[in-house]
Amino acid sequence: MSLYYVQKFLYELNRSPAVQQAYTADRHASLEGFTLSDEEIAALTEPDIGKLFHLGVNGQILMHFAAFHQIEWADYLQRMRDGIDAYGPVREGVYAMTGYEGVDAHAATLGQESRVADGAGNAGTSTNGS
Repeated sequence: MSLYYVQKFLYELNRSPAVQQAYTADRHASLEGFTLSDEEIAALTEPDIGKLFHLGVNGQILMHFAAFHQIEWADYLQRMRDGIDAYGPVREGVYAMTGYEGVDAHAATLGQESRVADGAGNAGTSTNGS
């Protein structure tokens, strides 16, 4: 796995209209030149936001990729949560270094209910009244 190359590709995609056009025309061909595993290629071409988050892609880079695919904010956040549920804790990157295991697990360690947003974008309440 090469988290560096996944994020490098996403960085280029987020910034370059030429890379965006190439990706739109042929997702697989646009990944040539990046050292990626089959798992990473599949996640980038589907796109699988949850898998990419699990692989360790930084959320700031990933949110632009989601927006490129016209994934709404609440759905983007849910896909990240679903990725943790489906694939397990974040494997690489800054989130893995901090032991981050997703919103629900983090809330539980704080003695709170999950603060998952509802369909209207409103956060739930915690058990401690905050």
